[in-house]
Order: sequence, then structure tokens, then C-alpha cells
Amino acid sequence: MPTRLTSRARSVAVALSLAPTLAAAQSSVAPTPAFNDPDRLGKLTRAIPAVDSVMRTFMERTRAPGIAYGIIVDGRLLHVAAHGLREVPSKAAVDTSTVFRIASMTKSFTALAILQLRDAGKLSLDDPAEKYVPEMRQLHYATSDAPRVTVRHLLSHSAGFPEDNPWGDQQLSASEADLSRMMREGIPFSNTPGVAYEYSNFGFAILGRIVVNVGGMPYAKYIQEKVLRPLGMTSTTMEARDVPAARVAHGYRLQDGQWLEEPPLPDGSFGSMGGMLTSSADLSRWVGLMLSAWPARDGAESPVLKRSSLREMQQVWRLAPASAVRSANGTLSLTSGGYAYGLRVSQNCLFNHIVAHSGGLPGFGSQMRWLPEHGVGIIALGNLTYTGWNGPIDAAYEVLVRSGGLTPRRVQPSPVLAVMHEQVTRLITVGWTQPLADSIAAMNLYRDESAPRRAAAIARLVQAAGGNCRADGAMWAENALRGEWRLSCATGVLRVRITLAPTEPARVQEFGVFAAPADYKPGPVAVCRQVG
Repeated sequence: MPTRLTSRARSVAVALSLAPTLAAAQSSVAPTPAFNDPDRLGKLTRAIPAVDSVMRTFMERTRAPGIAYGIIVDGRLLHVAAHGLREVPSKAAVDTSTVFRIASMTKSFTALAILQLRDAGKLSLDDPAEKYVPEMRQLHYATSDAPRVTVRHLLSHSAGFPEDNPWGDQQLSASEADLSRMMREGIPFSNTPGVAYEYSNFGFAILGRIVVNVGGMPYAKYIQEKVLRPLGMTSTTMEARDVPAARVAHGYRLQDGQWLEEPPLPDGSFGSMGGMLTSSADLSRWVGLMLSAWPARDGAESPVLKRSSLREMQQVWRLAPASAVRSANGTLSLTSGGYAYGLRVSQNCLFNHIVAHSGGLPGFGSQMRWLPEHGVGIIALGNLTYTGWNGPIDAAYEVLVRSGGLTPRRVQPSPVLAVMHEQVTRLITVGWTQPLADSIAAMNLYRDESAPRRAAAIARLVQAAGGNCRADGAMWAENALRGEWRLSCATGVLRVRITLAPTEPARVQEFGVFAAPADYKPGPVAVCRQVG
């Protein structure tokens, strides 16, 4: 005879069967951000001819002997091209395997090596640098209250050393003994450590010494074994003599309309600030590694550096002065940001997060620039002194923007945010009921404004918009626990925005309903906009 359950037992059984479903619906863990456009890659690919035109025009205008450049999408080299000459007298052509000097772009490799050692527990970024470089113990600081220079100060160009680009370029051949002597003789301070940004090649030479002392091997060997080899960067080196002669780009400067070859600079103790040579294919692997850190997610890590440390490398650690430039058509564009670890980070009117670094030496100019949230990067190499890549790379990104394919990943709401979105929409469109309101409210919500006052204010907004309100389109999730959406009513539009509290389960701590213009669309606010 089948067993009969009492009504209470049935309720308990149902509750137990629903428990996993309810728990999943209350989860604050959001799905991984993703690209929405199925034709994103196609749009970017169809824009390549226009990018090629930008680069060829730049080469012709500047008279750069040779260039190579590439577009990286989602860690893959989508397009690579090379034009011109790697050696002028022989008219030997640049190709995609040609190796160029990349100068200060080397700094990001040094920074990654330091973070490798940090992650291995061999150093701390907040330790005084003199702990690992004894010669620095003799530094004479400008004031008695100055903090000791730390590893982090060196990584972020905030050690207080003077900017030294003209001088630094000529130190690549300095020996390890020369570097030790320079430190023992003293380094003047232009700022107190830790208070200002000032670009220091000397500082990154000291970081190279830290890699040597803590890593237990010469800098070039450490980078080769711990960084380049695991990434498959077989064309990258610190010494031009290690590259087959048929693949080396010779460096030139323009003087009186003629190309004059610059003598190659040898590798030495300052190589960690600017001595590296690489090809467009290898450099694309490096940018691909940096892009691979985004978005944060579960899964296997890179053998070179864990994703959280790669993201740490790409955050501003020392602010640099912002700039605002008005174009010929009157548009004002803001650029702000600063220095990360061996990388520059900025924000402008098109993109919220730009990571980049350029490199310039007599005979060479290069740049790498990528957009973490968009999964797209551009690299460019040239064999003309301080080849100025900012303009053409700006123009190339504008081409990609116009293609419609250069869009950021879409943040996904957590399951609990999706549930709160549905419940809040019901409160507004169906009508306020206290049990439903109580089910969504964090402990502060009624303390900030009572339930009756909230209900009355929402009713007035709905009435002013003509009533008959309904959800119109998807919620835009700013992050896993914050979102906003549009309600279209009979004669008006409402904007709804909620933020969930830092509790489990998460509940609504901020709940705003606002009248909105007819063309309102949920989404991020433009970085540069006119107010008033």
C-alpha cells in the first residue's frame, strides 16, 4: 500500500526539492562577461584594408624605411603586414619575421619577471629595493623624512629619480660593474620617493639587477628561460648578434633628406630598461598573453604568470598628469591615466581602459597598445628613429570603431541580480505589495526611506508616465550586483536602477526610479560628454 504524506510533509518535501533551484537563483556569482555580436570578428576583419591604408600612408609621410604591424584579437594574430626595407643599401625587404629593437617596451618583460619572483615568495613589492641591491643602501636621500625606495616605486616610476630618456638611451652598453659604480656614487632625487611620476630608465636597470640577484642568473638568461621560451617567443632576444643577419632590421635616422644608419647598441646592465629585439609575430604573443588575463574567470592559468598578476600589471599604480586637447573641429578630448608596472594605462573619450607602451631608440620606434575589455590589440614596429606611432594607431582604432566590431564584452548579471530585477519590475508595474517589497529589501532600505514613502513616490512617477508600464528591453548590468533598465509606459519612460548589498543572499540596498527621456537606453555613461 503506498505511503500517504501529510500536507505538512508534502510541503517539506516540496521545499527540499526546490532548495537547489532557489539556491542557484540566489547566487551572487555572475557568468563570465562575453561578446554579444556573432559577427564581431567578421566586422573587424572587413576593416583590415582600411587599417592597411592608414599604415601605408603613415610610412609614406614619415619616410620610415620599413614597418611591420599586426592586429591581435582574442589572443590570436588576426592580421600582420610588413612594408619597406629592413636594410637600405641592399634594398632587403622587411617581412613578418624581421626583428626590430623595441627599446622601452622591454620594461614590461622586466616587470613580469619581478612579479614572477613575487608570486614565488622570493620578494615583496613593498620591500626596500636595497634589501636586494646592497649598493642602494648608500643612497643619500634629499630629506630625513623620505621613505626608502621600494620595489613598487621602481616598477611605477615613482622612486623620485629624475627623468632620464636622453641619458638612458646611451647606457645600454654599461657593464654590471658600471651599474654598481653608478649606484655607489649616488643617484640624485628630483622628487621624494612615492609622491610623483617621473620616468626613470635607471630605475628599471635596478629592477634588472633585482632579477639577477633574486632570480640567481643573468637577466637575459632569466628572461629567456622563464618568460620567452614558455611563450614560444623564439625570435626575441637581448642581443642583435643572436639574430640571423637576414632577419635583422637596421636602424636609420633622416638627416638632410637622407637615411643614415645608426650603429647598433649592445646589450648590458641597462638592457632590462630597453635592450630587447623582437618580431611582429613574437610581439603578438606577448600582447596575447596580456589580453588573456581578461576577463577574470575559472580555468587553467598561463605557465608564465597567473591571470590576477597579469591584471595587476595593467592597473594604474602611479597617476600621471591628465591632458585635454581641442581638435580642429572644436571637440575636446580628455586623456587620463598613469603608469602601471612596465606599462602605461590610460582612458580617453573612446575607451575606458587602454594599456600600452612605446619604445624609441636611435634608429627605431615601436608601440604596442591593447584594449582589455575589447580583446583587441595593435602592435607596430619601425626602423626610423623614434618612429611616431601614436597617430596611426589612434587612426587604426578609429577605423575599427567605425566597423562596429570594436565593442567591449557585455557584463552578465548574477542570478540574484536577475531575480531582483524581476521582483522590482513587478513592484513598479503590477503594484507595490509589502510582502514582495520585504522580499527584496536589504536592512537599510526602509531606514533610508520608509516603505510607504517609496511606494507613494513610485506611484506618482508611474501616474505621470501615463501608467501601463512594462519592461522594455534587457537589463544592463554594470557589474554582477548592479543594474539598470527601461520601463516604457503609456506616455512616458522610467529608468530603474538597483544595487545589491554585500550580504548573502544579496538584497536591494539602493532602489531608484526616475523619469527618463523618450530616447533613454540603459548602458554605460560616455566618458566624455557635455553636461548642461
